[in-house]
Amino acid sequence: MSEKRSDKRPSLHLEISRAVTPLNEKDADSEARDIAAQARDSDLPRIAALLEGKGPQRDFLAAVFELSDFLRDTARRNPRFLEGLLDRNASERVAAILNEIAALPRAEDVNEASLMASLRLLKSEAHFLIALADLAGEWQPERTVRALSDLADAATGAAVDFLLADAHRQGKLKLKDLNHPSVGSGFIVLGMGKLGAFELNFSSDIDLVVFFEPESEAVIDPFDATDLFSRLTRRLVRILQDRTEHGYVFRTDLRLRPDPGSTPLAIPVQAALHYYESRGQNWERAAMIKARPIAGDLQAGAAFLKELTPYVWRKYLDYAAIADVHSIKRQIHAHKGLGEIAVRGHNVKLGRGGIREIEFFVQTQQLIAGGRFPELRGRATVPMLAQLEQHGWITREASETLAARYWFLRQVEHAIQVVADEQTHTLPDDDEGLERIAHLLGYPTTDAFSQDFRAALHDVEGHYAALFEAAPQLSSGIGNLVFTGDVDDPDTLQTLANLGFQRPSDICRVIRNWHRGRYRATQSAEARERLTELTPALLEAFGDTRRADEALLRFDEFLAGLPAGIQLFSLLQSNPRLLRLLATIMGAAPRLAAIITRRAHVFDGLLDPALMTDLPDRAYLSARLAAFLDGISNYETVLDRLRIFADEQKFLIGVRLLAGSIDAFRAGKAFSDLADLTVGAALDAVQDEFALRHGRIKGGRVCILGMGKLGSRELTAGSDIDLILLYDHDAEADESDGERPLAPSHYYSRMTQRLIAAVSAPTAEGILYELDLRLRPSGNKGPVATHVDAFRKYQETEAWTWEHMALTRGRPTAGDLSFCEEVAQIVAEILARPSDAAKVFADAVEMRKTIETEKPPRDLWDIKLIPGGLIDLEFIAQCAALTGNVEGESRHTGRGQVLARLKPELANAQIRQELSEAYAFYSGLTQVIRLCLTGPLDRNDLPPSMADLLLTVADAPDFSVLEATLKDTAANVRSHFNALLKAGGKSRKSATNG
Repeated sequence: MSEKRSDKRPSLHLEISRAVTPLNEKDADSEARDIAAQARDSDLPRIAALLEGKGPQRDFLAAVFELSDFLRDTARRNPRFLEGLLDRNASERVAAILNEIAALPRAEDVNEASLMASLRLLKSEAHFLIALADLAGEWQPERTVRALSDLADAATGAAVDFLLADAHRQGKLKLKDLNHPSVGSGFIVLGMGKLGAFELNFSSDIDLVVFFEPESEAVIDPFDATDLFSRLTRRLVRILQDRTEHGYVFRTDLRLRPDPGSTPLAIPVQAALHYYESRGQNWERAAMIKARPIAGDLQAGAAFLKELTPYVWRKYLDYAAIADVHSIKRQIHAHKGLGEIAVRGHNVKLGRGGIREIEFFVQTQQLIAGGRFPELRGRATVPMLAQLEQHGWITREASETLAARYWFLRQVEHAIQVVADEQTHTLPDDDEGLERIAHLLGYPTTDAFSQDFRAALHDVEGHYAALFEAAPQLSSGIGNLVFTGDVDDPDTLQTLANLGFQRPSDICRVIRNWHRGRYRATQSAEARERLTELTPALLEAFGDTRRADEALLRFDEFLAGLPAGIQLFSLLQSNPRLLRLLATIMGAAPRLAAIITRRAHVFDGLLDPALMTDLPDRAYLSARLAAFLDGISNYETVLDRLRIFADEQKFLIGVRLLAGSIDAFRAGKAFSDLADLTVGAALDAVQDEFALRHGRIKGGRVCILGMGKLGSRELTAGSDIDLILLYDHDAEADESDGERPLAPSHYYSRMTQRLIAAVSAPTAEGILYELDLRLRPSGNKGPVATHVDAFRKYQETEAWTWEHMALTRGRPTAGDLSFCEEVAQIVAEILARPSDAAKVFADAVEMRKTIETEKPPRDLWDIKLIPGGLIDLEFIAQCAALTGNVEGESRHTGRGQVLARLKPELANAQIRQELSEAYAFYSGLTQVIRLCLTGPLDRNDLPPSMADLLLTVADAPDFSVLEATLKDTAANVRSHFNALLKAGGKSRKSATNG
């Protein structure tokens, strides 16, 4: 609906067809009035009157500003952006902005600083108006993504034109026409991915690839051309993505260029063509489908893509090419999970039934058929669905349903991102966050949105599976699989070799043992029959792991421990997704495979239909632990049950991480909550058992202070536990009241030794956790239990800088509740004491230098120890916490939380973002490595399936790209470490934390 304009009440040219309502009417009204006051202060009376009045437009704006922090803050800073809609609609104003951006390079007084400022302000206004038009329902999502893409094109084009003209003025280039600098320049900027397809999302970065023609007439010195155009590209990235007081234009990613770890930022055309034709990877073929010249020499860009046509679009497909196409499935990584599709915490892009599944199907079918049908070579997803339907590759119903669901999911993606202008695709997992998204999309309730969202995901997932099943059969069946008798069947050996098994004869022998009923799980005839039917699917699944022999042998160990097999074999036969997950565990995750082999019954947890929808948070784990221990009082039995429970839950948390149901951050919290609860239960059991003989100390209280990754809630599957045990008691208490009384210090030391044994000593059920108490006062020289007063005194008078740094991650995790609260307050007070910032920074730099000397990293994948790795991030966060450089009154122990809250005085917004992104990147990789491996990662002996998992969690298309990203991230973090702690310490000699 729209309002008629009148002289009495201003009205926007905005058609509102979506019923957006706020979470809180009073808050919405307050936000609108605040922005109205800002408008009056900015001499914008019409906007002020609109926001102070009544009517649908005012209600819509008030709701939007209450629901979206980004739009509210933008309107507060620049209420004039709204004035652009008083005289024309969003389409007209955005078109005018694009024209203004295009004219920027030709302004007489333009320089790089003024260009950056103007681009940021114009982009901010366009972003704001596009969001309003989208949320109002005036624009359909296809119009929104096109406008965002046009905006990126215009900004990139303006920056390129400016840089080329600047190079001409400096005598580096000789351009034909300064009014059109890009024409004939030979500087080619391709937009990739969603930008290339005109499908950019609201907070997307832009993927660019830059090439150049050394023989272009504009190039003065061909031998200098690589350096020249690489410098221009580096400046282009800075102009677009550096954060200033005006924000940024677009985050820019150049990692889709050929071999990004070893090539310059701008690559000569002939070198690029040679690379693609001789070494190009499958994912690069798929990426080039969407490539589009967006800036620079557009004619040269089109000619380059034409040259690439035979590489991308192959006319004839042999079996090897088909295998290539299917390998893209592993490389593009559509995440697949189990159980019911989730709403909370679901990744709209990468999750099951998400946007990526639609895109992946379209791209693979294009690669298969595009060589013969030029009509299937388009960049955009939805038009290609229609073309696939016209050519008989999919049904009309599939095409129409997937098209509708694609745009629905894009709307959800925009709503997620418009809240805070963050590059995220994940729905919130809390009630308020999910309700906010529902309201932005015009739903009255979360339930109504959840119902439509689930239906969309189910539709996409169903068609995604059916589309592959319905695709033309381009190869024959799996081949011979005969395991009878004692002699290997030659055709079976060949089939196994084709599937990827390195030792086909040994595999035949293992499978013959299955069919001979030598395990309990295969003793019945029915079990052997079910297993025979399942064997081809098993072998294919293990072959797909690309460590087929290892995967099958681990499965054999698992089978040997099963008490029965019929139920499992039937389940795997009817649930291919579960079979794939089992194969992934066996092929890529030796740590999880060891758990499932040792405790076959943990597999039962995978049968829970709510496994992937129930987040393993503290309440969830606590309820299950209580049920698991219910009715058990025997001390030894409790300790064994805790080991069983912890093993099972570690396995199930790991499975959720593998399946993409939770991310690395949630996995870290879940592993930490599990440790809190199980070690806390062990402490309770130890105290009760110890009291049977030694009684209790009057007023005695105990607190476990979690340190390290436990304290910061960042445990991984393989982490040991750092802790300090603190105690307190009545001042007059001399000894315990049991039959064998002990003095308090002796009592708590003995009890702590008992706790260490209860948690770390191996029993028939293994160990619970390895404990490390070396962070206690005086380290290994001090008592294992520390009186709280001694702890406070030590920290205030004797502790070294590194001990205070370690304490920034300290968190009470178990023990007496009131005492834990007191300990938390004591820790906060110790950390809040005045500190010499320069000394803290200098000490941290020296410690880092010592670590590098005494414990150098093994290789690039020693993510903790590499220069610019996790230790650098940890030291930045700890130093910031010690010197009062963290925003907010509440204390956070998590490194990611601290890095995101660094004060502007220490780190500007761009540095905060880069450090936070680096931490998330490292954390994701570390969680997968620790989940899968029991030792260090050997790059030369990496299970291919695990390599796929690392690519998935990093959202990287290829391992060379991942390693290049790892190198770039480490270099960037080290640069910030030096700037913040080395240089920063020198400039803060008088700074204190007070």
